[in-house]
Amino acid sequence: MKRFVRGLALATLALLASAGALAQGSSCPDSVQDLPPEALYGRWEARFDGLPAVAVVQLARHPEYAGVRGTIARPAVTGRPAAVSQLAGDIGDDGTLAIDESLDGRSISGVWVGAMAPGGCGREFRGTWRDATDESTHPFVLTKKEGSGK
Repeated sequence: MKRFVRGLALATLALLASAGALAQGSSCPDSVQDLPPEALYGRWEARFDGLPAVAVVQLARHPEYAGVRGTIARPAVTGRPAAVSQLAGDIGDDGTLAIDESLDGRSISGVWVGAMAPGGCGREFRGTWRDATDESTHPFVLTKKEGSGK
């Protein structure tokens, strides 16, 4: 009898775990407009085509509007020193993630425009980063790494 009860308990736990996974999967937003701003809060990694180094992005609630504010820390790479820039942005009416970047806190040094990756549940965005100094563009992938910022 104990073996049966233990087996039943294990089967019930497995069923509950898979039901939880299904429920979690069903909560994945269909579009970026369904993504709450809080889903953008936290630590991200940014990879840019042509650059071997990974930049660390930290996003939190913007104090003035329903968007994000944060920083990007880029490591030193050939020809460029390490740098930390300020970020501010939101999800636009057209469904794109739009982020302005500033090295000095006053002028825009870069612009990010990206789309939520299909099936990524808001944990990955792909798009183009434009360097305001020379107008060059670079594809990027922004991947969520940790929870939420405040």
